[in-house]
Amino acid sequence: MSERTLISSGSPFEKTAGYSRAVVDGDFVHVSGTTGYDYSTMQMPEDVGAQTVNILETIKGALAEAGCSLNDVVRARYYVTDRSNVEAVFAVLGEYFGDIRPAATMVICDLIKEEMKVEIEVTARRG
Repeated sequence: MSERTLISSGSPFEKTAGYSRAVVDGDFVHVSGTTGYDYSTMQMPEDVGAQTVNILETIKGALAEAGCSLNDVVRARYYVTDRSNVEAVFAVLGEYFGDIRPAATMVICDLIKEEMKVEIEVTARRG
């Protein structure tokens, strides 16, 4: 049986909604959909690029706690609320994932709160 470890970002939403920021299951790390909050201040920037940076930094922290990094990401899913934001999100994704190039999907959709413009989830493989 593989080891299962829960990782928290300290977000109050984790307990309220009943989820973990990430779950380590054997060699795989599954990072939950992450939005653009700065969890140290619980502030959400208005700019979609800044939200994307916050998201990827939160994901980096969860991956580091799991013993891996963005370099280990094998799958990414991007949820964007407006087609007009795609280029700004792509610009940040290119900075973080340009050399890593995980398998990825982007969907245009509504998110839980109106101020949320992008949400990202990833799967990484340790080792």
